[in-house]
Amino acid sequence: MNNTKWDELRLAMHALDRRPLWRCKDLNGHYSGDDREWFYHFRSGGYASILFADITADDPSHRQAIRAALKAIHLPGEETEAGFRVFGYGQNGQTLGPVDKV
Repeated sequence: MNNTKWDELRLAMHALDRRPLWRCKDLNGHYSGDDREWFYHFRSGGYASILFADITADDPSHRQAIRAALKAIHLPGEETEAGFRVFGYGQNGQTLGPVDKV
């Protein structure tokens, strides 16, 4: 995914009334700790090494708000038990669909 799309995600999550938790896994295998600060923390260090970002929904209404925001920006990802995963890179043999199809 490019910087523009990551910024769209960052701004969409920052704009929610209840900002969701996020964690990122980097290409080097590092999985960050939970954070709710989207405006500065999410973009610190850049986006080039993000394999995926996990976004956690607090409850069903929060999940709906996150889903609506993700649908509006058409990102590659999937819905998970805890919330959503947005992919920065696909793995060999992985089929990536947009989060807006969930």
